[in-house]
Amino acid sequence: MKKSVFLGALTVAGLAAGAAAAGTLDDVKARGKLNCGVTTGLVGFAAPDANGNWDGFDVGVCRAVAAAVLGDAQAVEFVPTTGKTRFTALASGEIDMLARNTTWTFSRDVDLKFEFVGVNYYDGQGFMVPKELGVSSAKELDGATVCIQTGTTTELNLADFFRANNISYEPVPIETNAEAQQQYLAGACDVYTTDASGLAATRATFEAPGDHVVLPEIISKEPLGPLVRHGDHEWGDVVRWTLNALISAEELGVTSANIAELAAGTDVPETNRLLGTEGTLGEMLGLEADWAVKAIAAGGNYGELFEKNIGEATPIALSRGLNASYKDGGLLYSPPFR
Repeated sequence: MKKSVFLGALTVAGLAAGAAAAGTLDDVKARGKLNCGVTTGLVGFAAPDANGNWDGFDVGVCRAVAAAVLGDAQAVEFVPTTGKTRFTALASGEIDMLARNTTWTFSRDVDLKFEFVGVNYYDGQGFMVPKELGVSSAKELDGATVCIQTGTTTELNLADFFRANNISYEPVPIETNAEAQQQYLAGACDVYTTDASGLAATRATFEAPGDHVVLPEIISKEPLGPLVRHGDHEWGDVVRWTLNALISAEELGVTSANIAELAAGTDVPETNRLLGTEGTLGEMLGLEADWAVKAIAAGGNYGELFEKNIGEATPIALSRGLNASYKDGGLLYSPPFR
């Protein structure tokens, strides 16, 4: 779920400069709706239900931003994008932000002129194979056919890994996760490779998840997070600090269950600044004083979003791991609200 560094960077940069000049925060307020780019469908992260209502971990970030800016977590237009189309959609202004399992890389940040506002999932690329294949390591995949999403960092990492281990593979290019799942289950490829979280989410939808194994190798760093266009710093701050608010809320013990009570005032100065009962942080962002209260109330703090959508009690069954708070030995760490 990641992607292309060779996307006509000059064109994208030109589009980004023009779109950013308009002032996305003002545009979203005037429109009364946030246009958020998401995947075409990955259960647990972003997927529509039978009624077309989107839900998932990345969807939760979009809804938190909409709540912070517009006071309405439902005021979101979800725009499905593929690995190939997502960057053009953002650069052109079709979407205001992208929250789509997208890896923060040097070239996307610098050459494609995007701004990653943080990391909402620390991931790495893995491999899934049918158990009947009898493979226990990715290094045993010499000559395998591999389903791979085009225009992705996955594609580049795969080539690096096989070259470094002096083994060969035959790529089976696909555009979306749904297509990858279909091809893999049909036997068109021996292996499916993508972010380990994506493999877990995909396997959870299988009729017999136990018939498939995720191999132990993690071959890359995939810091996934929301991104906006370069040059629109006011809007970047809004998305960045909304994500930080969800992370800080978990650190501070602010949950969807107690936020109404805590928003009346506490003995913890940082909690008060976060929730708007002290200071003028909302005003600095061009938002209401209770912007973070609305963002957190939309779907809960970071931990609540994680557990509800992709945590160990869900079919996807992901442990927090690197995505635990720094207080619990993970990498999640928000700059201070002061």
